[in-house]
Amino acid sequence: MRFPAHIQAYVVGGAVRDRLLGLAVQDRDHVVVGATPEDMVHLGFRPVGKDFPVFLHPHSQEEYALARTERKTARGYKGFQVYASPEVTLEEDLIRRDLTINAMAEAADGTIIDPYGGQRDLEAKVLRHVSAAFSEDPVRILRVARFAARFAEFDVAPETLALMREMVASGEVDALVPERVWQEIARGLMEARPSRMLEVLRDCGALKKLLPEVDALFGVPQDAAKHPEVDTGAHLLRVLDWAASQHHELPVRYAALVHDLGKGLTPRSRWPDHSGHEAAGMDAVREVSTRLKVPTDCKELGLAVARWHGEAHRADRLDAAALLALLEATDAFRRPERFEQFLLACADDHHGRPGYETRPFAQADRLRQALSAAQSVDAGAVAAASPGHIPQAIRAARTAAIQATLASC
Repeated sequence: MRFPAHIQAYVVGGAVRDRLLGLAVQDRDHVVVGATPEDMVHLGFRPVGKDFPVFLHPHSQEEYALARTERKTARGYKGFQVYASPEVTLEEDLIRRDLTINAMAEAADGTIIDPYGGQRDLEAKVLRHVSAAFSEDPVRILRVARFAARFAEFDVAPETLALMREMVASGEVDALVPERVWQEIARGLMEARPSRMLEVLRDCGALKKLLPEVDALFGVPQDAAKHPEVDTGAHLLRVLDWAASQHHELPVRYAALVHDLGKGLTPRSRWPDHSGHEAAGMDAVREVSTRLKVPTDCKELGLAVARWHGEAHRADRLDAAALLALLEATDAFRRPERFEQFLLACADDHHGRPGYETRPFAQADRLRQALSAAQSVDAGAVAAASPGHIPQAIRAARTAAIQATLASC
């Protein structure tokens, strides 16, 4: 589409950054300078913005936002007054953005407009805030942490980290709404190195505010014979990155995040073996999931893994009756797909230890075999043959089937 001479449109933000990095561009956002809302409608664009003027292109459906500035009016990420007009310049629009690597624009002829050093910071692999306006929006703390998880080789600039710490200390983070926190945490969990997100949040003090149950794991020792990394927090970081390396879905990664929360609650007298941490961790998982309004599939898998991952790790020592009890406790018969996610999260826990990366997690295979054997039982036939004791009869038949399968292996 050709714009009138007094209107200029630029590709901005992540599309410019990713093209310069040689990455595939997923979405393209645009900023329009010199236009009014009426101009955009006249050109065929469809208005969709609620808080500021955003329009969808009539053919590509890409977003075009009018150049705008913002003024802080209240605490939190919604406490802004937006001003959009034809007089707002591209540079004024870009300076309100979070990081220099996201504050570049590309003109129609391919020219890069980079008033704040984004290309320099791309080359230096630095995440640096654009201006002091960064401190007005606490979501930007989460965004920096998420970008650290995406671009794991990038470092947060010292002055940006210092500003983030000031924001946490001032209480700005306390104004974040749960839905937005979860949105950014979930996106960070799905990046290539989710451990970096937690590290950045911990470095600036935000982890203790947003996920105190996770923050409590750092500095808590574990049995070195089972966990060569010793520190529970360090183990969590490794588990998350292993889950990411296996391209696991969000519920599995969330279960990895919360699987050991009980170890942050066990008294020192039970260090370093943390006996009973599985049951203790369930309340913490419920608290986190409720507070952040975590989706049900993530919450339920997180609870199952937190409670039963210890038993799964001991599956090679469980007899047929105990294996059946674990299958029943994890709802494997009614929800076999979720049971498979349970096993994946337990495998992440296994492999997320130094020296265990290539060690097979044979317990998962044993549990899959047990489930397959138990599923082979014709529950209807068993029920018909034992009408007065149906649950006990089905359980006995499943136990026998599991025992026969294990004996043949």
